[in-house]
Parts: sequence; C-alpha cells; structure tokens
Amino acid sequence: MGVVLLVRHGQASFGSDDYDVLSQTGWEQGRLLGAWLAERAVTPTVMVRGGMRRHRETAEAVLAGAGWSTDVVVEADWDEFDHLGVVGAYPDTPPGELDRREFQRVFELATERWTAGGHDADYPESWPGFVGRVRVALDRACAQAGPGGTVVVVSSGGPIAAACAALVDPGADGASYARLWNRFNTVVVNSSVTRVVVGSTGPRMLTFNEHPHLEGETLTYR
Repeated sequence: MGVVLLVRHGQASFGSDDYDVLSQTGWEQGRLLGAWLAERAVTPTVMVRGGMRRHRETAEAVLAGAGWSTDVVVEADWDEFDHLGVVGAYPDTPPGELDRREFQRVFELATERWTAGGHDADYPESWPGFVGRVRVALDRACAQAGPGGTVVVVSSGGPIAAACAALVDPGADGASYARLWNRFNTVVVNSSVTRVVVGSTGPRMLTFNEHPHLEGETLTYR
C-alpha cells in the first residue's frame, strides 16, 4: 500500500510586502515537522512541492529537520489559487488594508462567490480550472506512491482541501463539493499532515490535518 502525505506550508508573512515568504515561525514549523516524521521512520521515495516560495522554503525546512537528502520535484499544479485575486474581485471588499479578522471574513465571502460560479471572467483562474488541476496533481502523486512508496507533497491549504473533498465524496455535486472544500480549507493548520493511502481500490483519506509536532505559539492557521 502506498502513502501520500499532503503537507501544508509553514506560516507565511501575512501583512508584509511579500506574503510568499515564511515567517520565522513558519521555518520552525517545517523543521519540527521534519524531525517528527524522521522520528517515525518516514522516508519519502518522492518529494513534491508547489512552485511558490513558501512551498520551497517549507520543503527546505522539512528536509533540514528530517535529515533527508531526497530530491524535490516542482509541480505547479499544487500551487495555491490566487487568493488576493479572488478577494479583489469580490464587489463588497472594504477599501484599505484589512486586519486578520476582517480579511478572514471577506475571504470566506469572496471564495463563496468564486466557488458558486457564474463570474469566471472576474478571476485569474476559474474554480473549475483550480479543481481540475488539483485532481490531476493528486492522481499523479497517488500513481507515484504505487505499491509501498511514500510521496511527501508540500502545498497549500486550498489544494489540500480540494484533494480532501474529492477523496471524501468523489460523487459530490458541485455545491456539495464546494461546501466540503470550504470546511476543510478554513481549518488546515500550517505544516499539518494529511495522509492518503493508495491501495487496490484507489486512494482514500486516512487522516486529516495531523499536527502533534506543534504546540503553543507554533500552532497557527494563517
């Protein structure tokens, strides 16, 4: 049986000039995860990351914490959707800089509009396009896991939530799938691990959002 470990990146730099950079907490989260995986004798046969800087830096931190020398493959299909573009297209976004709480409120409303469809021209990437590429990436990772392999994927909350929604209810209609995605996406912890097992009947989600390597100030959601 193969295993795919979906890892959310460490905490990025909310409110800074470049969000796509790990904070010091984010780097520590990655190192803690790597050490925790190594203690449990996890050794990836393949390591994959999205093409964003926070994915690269998280992969570097995990490798350092685990002491792995595994080569890392870059796959842009694991990139996060353009959340700023989605929020910017929301017609009721308040002007000016938003604090964390207000941004989260607007973000949830904006993603609800995005996933509902009917406004695809407003966005840099449509909801169906995003879902489609994540499903392709998940299928590829499961094939790479094969019988007995371990694939570690470093990605973001949005793609991981999309993968989980597809695994939990493969036959969900569009509205149900979007609701599942939103539920998963709002609670994914930075540097958490979601386990997917790949057997003769296909992939199944075994666990979601594991984060026993985190406590106190290292436990973050944004």
